[in-house]
Amino acid sequence: MRILPAIDLKDGKCVRLKKGDYATAEKVAEDAVETAKAFLAAGAELIHMVDLDGAKDGTHANYDVVRRVIAETGAAVELGGGVRSLDDVQHVLALGVRRVIIGSAAVRNPDLVEEAVRQYGARIAVGVDALSGTVRTDGWLEDSGEDFLSFAKLMEGFGVQTIIFTDISKDGMLAGPNFDQLSALRRAVSCGIVASGGVSTLEDVRRLKAAGIDEAIAGKAVYTGALDLAAAIREAK
Repeated sequence: MRILPAIDLKDGKCVRLKKGDYATAEKVAEDAVETAKAFLAAGAELIHMVDLDGAKDGTHANYDVVRRVIAETGAAVELGGGVRSLDDVQHVLALGVRRVIIGSAAVRNPDLVEEAVRQYGARIAVGVDALSGTVRTDGWLEDSGEDFLSFAKLMEGFGVQTIIFTDISKDGMLAGPNFDQLSALRRAVSCGIVASGGVSTLEDVRRLKAAGIDEAIAGKAVYTGALDLAAAIREAK
């Protein structure tokens, strides 16, 4: 299993939210480039980045920051937030991003996912962001009514090789992942699963690994010091 440290961007700043609520945005680091360098020094192989402004309103205001992180650190990066068309996918890949995450657009326009996977294969991931078992869109503000398991199966059927699953109620709360839903997802699909939301202890890492989860995103716990990133990376291997 791999641990993916997270950098969430809002207005060019590194922030964290609680349960996806933009009103709770709190700056957690001064500079994304320096943060990425620290993550690489701890042994990170892939950094998870989210353009929160893009997720909410489709703007690409944080792309320059993403470009700088990649150019100045050489980091492998996956990016999500506001990817709504094939042009957006191509634009993100042009930044040097290794893996593009399609979120809300996958719900509204499944054909986009199918075509993106046809063109770019494993470089396309789909974000399944759920609250009370249904998939949320538009920066987690809208309830699509789609069951998260059915949606994940549909995406796998399109050839998606990586699903990033977030239980929104766990995000930024340092209370552990939703192991029940992750286990149900593991039983439902055979593609790679990335756990997101609530990963905060080495015991969380051990349980996710034992459950057959392929990757786990660590965010707030790393910034607060609750989770030692280097130790988590070692534990996951």
